[in-house]
Amino acid sequence: MIAMLFRKPLLVLCLYLSAYPGSGIAATLLVMGDSLSSAYGIKLEQGWVALLQARLNEKSEQHWRVINASISGETSNGGKTRLPAALKEAKPDIVLLGLGSNDGLMGRPLRNLKINLNDMVEMARSQDAKVLLLGNLIPPNYGSAYTGGFAKVYTDISSEEGISLVPFLLEGVATDFDLMQNDGLHPTAEAQPQILDNVWPYLEPML
Repeated sequence: MIAMLFRKPLLVLCLYLSAYPGSGIAATLLVMGDSLSSAYGIKLEQGWVALLQARLNEKSEQHWRVINASISGETSNGGKTRLPAALKEAKPDIVLLGLGSNDGLMGRPLRNLKINLNDMVEMARSQDAKVLLLGNLIPPNYGSAYTGGFAKVYTDISSEEGISLVPFLLEGVATDFDLMQNDGLHPTAEAQPQILDNVWPYLEPML
């Protein structure tokens, strides 16, 4: 997500690689997102993606490596540009696609957002990767037509592509002042377990 509405976001590539100690890697999960997935404003190990690796280590019978290729401030255009190289490097079995929030906050055309996300889904599928779409919402001050259309982009892609959708990544977080940083856009470290819990029910059947 945009770090501040009137401040250029810092682009930081967060790469988190881990697996069971002393074990081989059997499968790879790639997270392509923005600051909501890159642990913006908190320690990397506190972010929900790092917590996901820990949960997979604990609960999954299969060995998983989680690669976090999320960048603060990333848009769907940027993600679409970066994804081919990320897929080539990671060779993921599953891609968690969590982009679009910055497109929405910038008021960019929703048609372009949908095209970019569709293209990324097809890129991942062309590499035999499953895709889980991480949906989001934008503030109501953007107007009902735009905010409604923004949410519809994710549900339409999920339906048309036949892929699972986390309806709202920040469910139970975005409206809780105590779980958001002072900018009102980014969740705190305390919110990260809830975000993982929002993702887990949709991801677990894919593992």
